Amino acid sequence: MTELLKITLPDGSQREVARGTTPADIAAAIGPGLAKAAIAARVDGELRDINRPLEADAALALVTAKDEKDALELARHDFAHVLAEAVQALFPGTQITFGPSTDDGFYYDFAPNPDRGPFTDEDLPAIEAKMREIIAADKPLTREVWSRAQLIERWSGQGESFKAEWAQELPENEELTIYRSGGANEPDAWLDMCRGPHLASTGKLDAQAFKLTRVSGAYWRGDQNNAMLSRIYGTGWLNKKQLDSHLMRLEEAAKRDHRRIGQEMDLFHLQAEAHGSVFWHPKGYLIWRQLEAYMRRRLDAAGYQEVKTPQIMDARQWEQSGHWGKYRENMFVIPDEVPNTDDEGPVISQKAAWMALKPMNCPAHVLIFRQGIKSYRDLPLRMAEMGCCHRNEPHGALHGLMRVRQFTQDDAHIFCREDQIVEEIAQFCDLLDVVYKDLGFPDYSIKLALRPENRFGSDEMWDWSEQSMRDAVSATGRNTPEWGWEELPGEGAFYAPKLEFHLTDAIGRTWQVGTIQTDTVLPERLDASYVGEDGERHRPIMLHRAILGSYERFIGILIEHFAGRFPMWLAPVQAVVATIVSDADDYAKEVADKMRAAGLRVDTDLRNEKINYKVREHSLAKVPCLLVVGRREAEEGTVALRRLGSDEHQKVMKVDDLIAALVAEATPPDLV
Repeated sequence: MTELLKITLPDGSQREVARGTTPADIAAAIGPGLAKAAIAARVDGELRDINRPLEADAALALVTAKDEKDALELARHDFAHVLAEAVQALFPGTQITFGPSTDDGFYYDFAPNPDRGPFTDEDLPAIEAKMREIIAADKPLTREVWSRAQLIERWSGQGESFKAEWAQELPENEELTIYRSGGANEPDAWLDMCRGPHLASTGKLDAQAFKLTRVSGAYWRGDQNNAMLSRIYGTGWLNKKQLDSHLMRLEEAAKRDHRRIGQEMDLFHLQAEAHGSVFWHPKGYLIWRQLEAYMRRRLDAAGYQEVKTPQIMDARQWEQSGHWGKYRENMFVIPDEVPNTDDEGPVISQKAAWMALKPMNCPAHVLIFRQGIKSYRDLPLRMAEMGCCHRNEPHGALHGLMRVRQFTQDDAHIFCREDQIVEEIAQFCDLLDVVYKDLGFPDYSIKLALRPENRFGSDEMWDWSEQSMRDAVSATGRNTPEWGWEELPGEGAFYAPKLEFHLTDAIGRTWQVGTIQTDTVLPERLDASYVGEDGERHRPIMLHRAILGSYERFIGILIEHFAGRFPMWLAPVQAVVATIVSDADDYAKEVADKMRAAGLRVDTDLRNEKINYKVREHSLAKVPCLLVVGRREAEEGTVALRRLGSDEHQKVMKVDDLIAALVAEATPPDLV
């Protein structure tokens, strides 16, 4: 007798089907429209192939292109496999490794035939054409379960040394799968080791909805001691309209690249002598100073106390905090000894105790909290630091201001009682909201990152911490779709869940910036306590929080958001007084001096150049206001104002009226 499974659909209805029935069969039974639209299924919440047989009673939800997040994940994963198949078809002897989907596309890492050498951007058109050919062939993508021995034999026999190495490390007791591109009886069908899921066939992809974008180097398994591979990147979408829209955003993003604008505006530079550390030029550091001063005023008003803690601490402190075991690979370690000054012999004896540059400020803040006896009346204690930190990021991961090794956090830790948590998180959300809107980011979303697999603390602690955060966001009314509220399983820190705040910039990109985390682990590990109302010692709850994240990265985001056209209060040079004729030089200096006395940041341009040349040059430098003066302006005590990016003709104004208007415009938003 055939065993029947009970399948529950999203509307609560149930169907009894034979074991081995697929989600595709159920979609077809419901109706031809759904059968055509369904591309995958969620079985008890797990995303699976539409043709994978059902093995037990389950809740089933059919996935269509309207479920865009899942659909894009599937399509991009498939594009990566089609890319690998195309490369091996075109370039025999190429070894495959791995190729995941990304936020806007996919990539795959290859080990090219040594006789051929690394791939280049010139290879991409031919690979794209081959990919379209594979998509047009509508090859079925079939899941098969293999043993570890079968995988090792397959990859070793095919000369796929990287895949064979990975297969050797797979556990025997796990279900190991490959995906075949082509029919089961095709001897030359292409296959790859993969957990899936995938679409039913290559033809489910839109052949006009992807583009290969670039080639770069990448180390096998991310280790610079391993072989260098060729990584081919692509962007993939559900249809050509989405692709075209994305390519337009990429074009706009390239125009806004903070590295290019930073060079044009003379804000900062980076160089190999200090990998991952920023050389701030005077104009760039003016932006930093304005931003830092603004943040200090906001924090002072919100009841924070600013501190300063050491850059280097003993490794034993990091061991006690847990960072030495969980985070050491990202830390710069330093031997605690005087180096050998002799020309011969080792510089370091290998006998020294270890110290480390701090990758974060939190352990030092606990040590400050522990100084003196704290009472329940002292809480909440809000401790802030513009803390310079160092993290040992791989060279290949560094990217302008966005990913650096040395950075300054707008960091703070709130020590509070359990009954104060919801109110403190809610107040933080309100503070962050004001800051983001002041800085030009009215649109942002809130996510809750939940417990990771590798973590400290009990399940009870995590249950309580996660619920506290839900309650706090609920108290502010921000746990709604309008705020982009979402829970992210497995993405919390090893010691605490966290709220993440994702900004949306001027061209629709999102940036994860602010965070707040509820931590009961670090106060326990570092023995922080306060005296409660009952006279007994209690552990404080520690809230880790940042609004900007780091000054470096946030300034990079600001540069790209405003395309260098900063609001007046942040602009490093707010105005330039430029002369038409040399007879007006003295008057230009007088106007500039008067503006500086009013607190404005002003330069003069007295060069013997045509005014149109000066206008063009200062426009490229993104100066908000160009004040043009000649003989007439000098005689009448006026200036001709030209606004950056304005199509309006210049406006002639009295100097005092202009200064009053610009001073008002240049006032930071918290001081208006």
